[in-house]
Amino acid sequence: MSPEARVPVCLTIAGSDSGGGAGIQADLKAFARCGVHGTCAITAITAQNTVGVELVTQLPHEAIVAQVHAVAEDIGVDAVKVGMLGDEATIDAVVEALGMVSGAPVVVDPVMVSASGAILLDRNAKAALIERILPLATVATPNLPEARELAGLGDGASSEELARAIQALGPEAVVVTGGHVADGADLFFDGSGTLRIDGPRYPEGASHGSGCTHSSALAAYLARGADAAEAARWAREIASEAVGNGLAGIGKGPGPVDALGIIRSQ
Repeated sequence: MSPEARVPVCLTIAGSDSGGGAGIQADLKAFARCGVHGTCAITAITAQNTVGVELVTQLPHEAIVAQVHAVAEDIGVDAVKVGMLGDEATIDAVVEALGMVSGAPVVVDPVMVSASGAILLDRNAKAALIERILPLATVATPNLPEARELAGLGDGASSEELARAIQALGPEAVVVTGGHVADGADLFFDGSGTLRIDGPRYPEGASHGSGCTHSSALAAYLARGADAAEAARWAREIASEAVGNGLAGIGKGPGPVDALGIIRSQ
């Protein structure tokens, strides 16, 4: 890329993970891995480590909107990743903020529960997520438990059935990620057909932040001009690689993924 060429810009609207494994911290590393410039609007601050979430503090409506406005007005936004929202007031702020980046593709990672089991979305905010955020999504990227919550189908529903049900709620496309699926495959559905996306699995790898990395990589490739299916393929490859490079020795719980592979390469 020549010095004059503009680097694609991705904006993550998500929570901060003080342990550096997931959330904003994982998103920015994934953006860097994918060759885009990362910007952020923090929705909540978590006191978190590899063992659990000790405290969640939501940021005020005006702070969330102001962060997005500052980025959009000066730097510009080529794609958006939406992660942890937390409550209905934050959803209101994010809906308003997304109006400032109209035209940019939006990847929604419907974060509901942390890997350690902490509830990260108020129960009474689920309807607002479904009714107000999902219809704004170019791609939604739920894992299997999140897909079941959103679709309202039983535990026996397949990834394809879940993807079809969620796509009917408004997203242009859905990827039900394979981390909780027996065969490990991601399932992509865009209203016209399904695509199974296989990739390597690393049972011994560290997985904290894998979902954030996947959705951020997908947004990054949309920013770079890929279509949704191609971006979903790249996202699977990069998320799998990050788990394979994962830092299992950090902390007492599930270690963070390593999207950049920096520590293993030294």
